[in-house]
This record gives sequence, structure tokens and C-alpha cells, in this order.
Amino acid sequence: MKDTKVAIIGQGRSGRDIHGAFLKSENNKFFEVVAVVELDEQRRSRALEEYPGCTVYSSYTELFERDDIDFVINATLSNDHYAITKDLILHGLNVLVEKPMARNRYECDDLIRCANEKGVILAVFQQSFFAPFYIFAKELCESGKLGDVKQINISYNAFARRWDWQTLQCRMAGSIYNTGPHPIGFALGFLGFDDNAEVRFSRIDTAITSGDAEDYAKIIITAPGKPVIDVEMISIDAYPETTIKIMGTKGTFKSSTTEYEMKYIIDGENVTRPVVFDSLKDENGYPIYCSEKLEMHEESGKFDGTAFDIGTRSMYEMIRDRIKNGTPFTVTPEMASKIIGVIEKVHAENPLPVLY
Repeated sequence: MKDTKVAIIGQGRSGRDIHGAFLKSENNKFFEVVAVVELDEQRRSRALEEYPGCTVYSSYTELFERDDIDFVINATLSNDHYAITKDLILHGLNVLVEKPMARNRYECDDLIRCANEKGVILAVFQQSFFAPFYIFAKELCESGKLGDVKQINISYNAFARRWDWQTLQCRMAGSIYNTGPHPIGFALGFLGFDDNAEVRFSRIDTAITSGDAEDYAKIIITAPGKPVIDVEMISIDAYPETTIKIMGTKGTFKSSTTEYEMKYIIDGENVTRPVVFDSLKDENGYPIYCSEKLEMHEESGKFDGTAFDIGTRSMYEMIRDRIKNGTPFTVTPEMASKIIGVIEKVHAENPLPVLY
């Protein structure tokens, strides 16, 4: 029974092709789109066909006249997320805002404060936290199977050019605002969202983009007693290897978003080697290299689902459970605020010239 009524603001790639695609799919058991807001007249007309029974508007403020909306999806341009989300909250509406949540930590925390004061729900669409590959990697990391994890690499790389609004600083765009909430979120997740996590190195730059926002980003994040997390979002990597790579004292795991491999040792299967202070030599006294063949185990497998199907469905079910049953979020706006805090710091450390 579709008992949760939804309004969507925006029918672009996110509003239509991610949120809309889910809401029109067979996986949607609970949500009915009753309103669509879109500036473009052609898209408004299409929305009437794609969401039967909905009402279309050209301005989100027209939603304030309705009292039948359970929550609003804010899928506007990134630079409009904060202002529109705050206006919706102040008018008593529950909001699911697309990532990035806002421009900086102040704006994020302001939205959280306003939502608490108005007694409404604020969620941020960080559906990748429900992606099977990330959940598997995080549980593996915590299991001890790979031993003491020293470093985790997270790479969202490709060789690709962009020339749309997602290349412009004036639109609050670029790699780390657009793509960054996913890998940076994973990085903080592996660190347990430790309050002491900090950016130890960062560099952003423009490479082959048409705009003035970065399409090259390298960020190293860590916390006391935690692994070093190496995050990359690079547009000039023609040989991208893995999405996540975990290196521990007992083994290594690597995965894409769809499959994984790992090699590891098991305690007791390899004889402990005492340290030798002198040069190694064979029985004839000839020098030899320090080498051995470890007894290692190998595993591989595929993940069932992605951030765009299982992740999106899980995110929506989490919101419905909160609206209907008061169930606490597992992916909170406070987590999203910490992610933006990292992005804010990286931009502050690497100012780029504004050209547009």
C-alpha cells in the first residue's frame, strides 16, 4: 500500500533518473508521487505522464499550500540545496535533500538545528552507505580477518571530461562536492566518524574539465589509532583499478562496486620467523635474499545490488520507518555534516581561481 506521499523538486538527472526511477519502479511499495516541481515546461509536461495523478508546479513555494505531503525530495542544483531545504523546513515540511547537503559545516548544522526546532525530519541522500560493496568492506575491516588494518584506498577514478554545470564553482560543483560525499563518507565511515578525524593532506586541481571546479582530488584522512585513508577522485586515470582496497597485517582486500577479491593468512599456519641480525646465507655461505612462500587463502565473489538499487530502496525505507514509526536513522544528517566539513577544509586548503 502506497501510504507515503512525496513531492519531488527537480526533474534532472537526480530528480528523475535516480529518485524518479525508483519511485516509478516495482521496488517502490510505499511511496506515491503527488507533486512535482520543475522550472522547465517540457519536463513538467513529461512529469504528468510519468507520475500519474500528480500535480506539477513551477515553484516549490506552491507546495506550502498543501497539507498532504509526507516529505519533499530536494533534487535542485547543488548551490540551491541549503536555501530551499531551510525554507521547506521552516514551513514544517520533512525533507530529503540530495548530496551535497550544503556548502559548509555552518549551513549543514543550521539545517539540523532548524529541523530539530520545527520538529520535522531532515535526511540527506547518501544512499551509498547502503551499497553492498561498502557494507561488506566495512564489516570485513571490523572482523579482524585482515588483521590490524593500516591503510584503506578509496578510488573514484576514470578518464572522462565534463562540461555541464557540475564543472562550475558558482554552482557549488566539482569532484568533491558532486562525487566526494560518497568516497569521503566511506573514509569517515571506516574511521567510525571519529570526532578526531582530520585531513592530513589534500590537493585539488583542474585537469581536463571545461569549467573552473576541480576534476582532480587527492585527500588523506586519518584519526588517532585508526587506518590511513587515501581518497582519490581523478578524471585522468585511464587505468582505474579498484574502488576500495584494504591493507591489513593479515591480508588484502580489493573490490569494485560489483565484485571483490582477497588474500589473507591465518594465525598458526605460518611459522614465526625470529629476527636475524646478520646477513642471511645458505649452507655454503653464499648470500641469500630474505624470502618465503606464505600459506595464503584466497576468496572472491560478487555483490548483489548497487547503491542505485539496494542503496536507494534502503534509504527510502529508512525515511518511511522514521515517518511512520519514529525509527532512528542509521545514516544521519550529522554524518553528512561531517562529510561537508572535510570538503570545506579541502577547498580552504586549495583555493582555485574562479573563472565563471
